[in-house]
Amino acid sequence: MEDQILTQLGAALVHGSLTDEALLAQTDAQPALPILPDANVVKIGGQSLIDRGRAAVFPVIAEVVANLPQHKMIIGTGAGTRARHSYSVGLDLGMPTGVLSILGTYVSMQNARMLHYLLAKHGIPFIEPVQFPQLPLFLEERRAVVFFGMPPYLYWQPNPAVGRIPPNRTDTGAYLVSEVFGARSMIFVKDEDGLYTADPKKDHGAKFIPEITVQELEAMDLQDVVVEHSVLTFMKDAEHRRSIQVINGLKPGNLTRALNGEHVGTIITA
Repeated sequence: MEDQILTQLGAALVHGSLTDEALLAQTDAQPALPILPDANVVKIGGQSLIDRGRAAVFPVIAEVVANLPQHKMIIGTGAGTRARHSYSVGLDLGMPTGVLSILGTYVSMQNARMLHYLLAKHGIPFIEPVQFPQLPLFLEERRAVVFFGMPPYLYWQPNPAVGRIPPNRTDTGAYLVSEVFGARSMIFVKDEDGLYTADPKKDHGAKFIPEITVQELEAMDLQDVVVEHSVLTFMKDAEHRRSIQVINGLKPGNLTRALNGEHVGTIITA
């Protein structure tokens, strides 16, 4: 390949080392393109919402449908209690982190398929990672899709610093979709009003935190955090999705308010 047809950066990348920090810094010259800037990524919790069954899920489904005319939604699902049971069996059998990641993926997929069937009469499709190139068409035609939140690391899931539970789970998978596609928002639908200083289900003295930065949150060193730690780690280097919102999906209207840009629940920013 003749150097004349390469950009200056292209020539540097061809002839340079991808471990050269000075060269890597040049790759930030052009801002990253927001691919789906009008889409909202909505992650519906497994243990917090889906495991509760009809009483919790049907109102959220109704709210999703009501918002289809106004908002495009990429809906991810958590894995919940069944994944924890799978992890416990897998750990007892000596399975490594990568295999545990596969077990959690299939539970998240089960939840996604259930939500898909509940939304099927509205034409909302279920998509797997291989179908993400068709995501813009689905959103334009049907306004929403359902996917399983577990990121497709599978065997390539990195080992955690402590223990063997996969560190990048469904919160992380949903967040990464919002970051890569430059989505309008990242909304985590859970069964708590947002972030607290402790688990409000166990500690009635826990204080609600309506807004906080990642740096402030890390400095607090809380034992219980409402989203996976990996999300906070990825947020610090994010180019697009530098804020997330955590809301209580058991309270009707919260999802609509969040989609409309209202400050409901907790907002965490990088």
